[in-house]
Amino acid sequence: MAGKESSWKFAEEFIVERPEIALARQHSVEVGVEPVSPATGAQLAVLAAATNAGNIMEIGTGLGVSGLWMLTGAPNAVLTSIDSEIDHQQLAKVTFTAADIPANRVRLIAGRALDVLPRMNESSYDLVLVDADPYSVIEYVEHGLRMVRTGGTVVVAHALWRGRVADPAQRDDTVTGFRTLLREVAESSAVISALSPVGDGLLQLTKIAD
Repeated sequence: MAGKESSWKFAEEFIVERPEIALARQHSVEVGVEPVSPATGAQLAVLAAATNAGNIMEIGTGLGVSGLWMLTGAPNAVLTSIDSEIDHQQLAKVTFTAADIPANRVRLIAGRALDVLPRMNESSYDLVLVDADPYSVIEYVEHGLRMVRTGGTVVVAHALWRGRVADPAQRDDTVTGFRTLLREVAESSAVISALSPVGDGLLQLTKIAD
C-alpha cells in the first residue's frame, strides 16, 4: 500500500499547472472552496480533448479551476457552468477573464442545480462534470446522462469521498450515496464506466446508449 500511496503522490505532483490555473487554485483555497486536484484537472483536459468537446456542462463552478482545465483540452468549446453561490461565480468570471477566455465561451448560470438542470436540453453536451453537493450526486448524474450525447462522457469528482467509500466501516449518507451510484453504473448497459483514484476519486461514464 505504501508503494501505491507514493505512486498517487507522484502522479499528483507530476502535473505543472499554468500560472492562471495555479492562481485560481490559490484563490479557491483562500475562500474555502476545494478545487479539483492538479492531476484531476489534467485528466479532465484529456477527456475534453479526447471527446473533441464543443459543449461542456459543469455542475459546480467553484472559482473556475476545473473550467479552465477543461477549456485547456477543448480550446474552442463553450462552457456552461451552474452554481448556487453567486459570489463564487463572480470570482470565476474574473478567473476566466484573466485567462483570456472570451466571454462568449463561458455561460455562468446562478441557481440551484436541481432547479436549473431540468431546463437544459437533452443530448446537447459532449462532456458533463459533476462537482457539487454530494448529497444530490445521483440526481446530478441522472441529469448528466440525459444531457450528454451518445459517445459523450459524464465525470464525477470526489467519487471516493475522502477515501471513505473504500472503507466498509463508513456508512454515512454521503458515502452510501456514492456507493449506490458506483453499483448502479457498474450494472448499467447504457454506459462504459471507469473509476480512477486520481485526486479524491474520479468516476468516468461514457454514454453508449439512451
